[in-house]
Amino acid sequence: MHCTDCGVPDKIEHSGVLFIKREEIQEEYLYESLEDLEQLLQEIDNQNKKSDVLVKTSSQRGFYPPDQLLELVKNYDLLELITSNSFTTHFQPIIDLQNNDELIAYECLLRPHFKGQSVPPFKLFEFARETNLHNYLDQKARESSIVSGSKQQIPSHVKLFINFLPSSIYNPEYCLQHTFKIVRENHISPDQLVFEVVESEKIHDIDHLESIFKTYKKSGMQVALDDVGAGYSTLEILEKLQPDFVKIDRDYVSHCDTILEKQLFLKSVLNVATKLNIKVLAEGIERMEELKFCRDIGIHYGQGYLIGKPAPNILTPVLAL
Repeated sequence: MHCTDCGVPDKIEHSGVLFIKREEIQEEYLYESLEDLEQLLQEIDNQNKKSDVLVKTSSQRGFYPPDQLLELVKNYDLLELITSNSFTTHFQPIIDLQNNDELIAYECLLRPHFKGQSVPPFKLFEFARETNLHNYLDQKARESSIVSGSKQQIPSHVKLFINFLPSSIYNPEYCLQHTFKIVRENHISPDQLVFEVVESEKIHDIDHLESIFKTYKKSGMQVALDDVGAGYSTLEILEKLQPDFVKIDRDYVSHCDTILEKQLFLKSVLNVATKLNIKVLAEGIERMEELKFCRDIGIHYGQGYLIGKPAPNILTPVLAL
């Protein structure tokens, strides 16, 4: 059984029937536009802040709390974007700082768009969280990265870094089967893929994250901690999670050539990672001085606008000297 229906969003028709359920009583109201529906939901939400009222439209399978359905209606364009999978993947190069700046990977970055306009990814994921659609969106973002990567004819020795949200994966053995199926269907070698957890600093369930990492690794893939800061740089945490890569947040890389506190942090992460045979990647490199400092202290890999900006097609990185 594959997790192919991971919170698939229901469509909302522009006109129809709104069903309101209060305990054993169900009411029905006709609406003729999304504006009518939004007004109805706003009134219901205002009147029933502390009750157990549930609502749904005639085109939806299940009931929602009024405030959640109201959020979906207010952001109808974002809902349409998600249901239509209206996004593409861009690729940002990653180089080996210790081996002549050789290209070693690309990070796959989601780029949503709707009706000819780009939509900030953070805005889309924030909306998805608020409306309980983040499981579906995260799954589709992973799928987009895999499918897009397979079309780029990337050399087998060059890896693809793909983001994922741990909160969207309740049971790794089950929830990741869809992702593994997409990998097989697109003929990508598992050892070419690195799945990186985003928002590392906000992860509180280390045991759950460890279980996800083990599931990826068991399938022949590698894993990375993204946006690593002080909370995830300890020997104990890294020893438990055993990531293949740690990516240091730009906050610690920016002007690291001149700020002692950042230099000490970078060196401490590198020291811990080296003991565990974990590769360290510096993100957000925008100045040659930052790149040279990271290279000089032994950081393995680098990524940032200096090296190459995200693009819809893979590009050979050219340092902005």
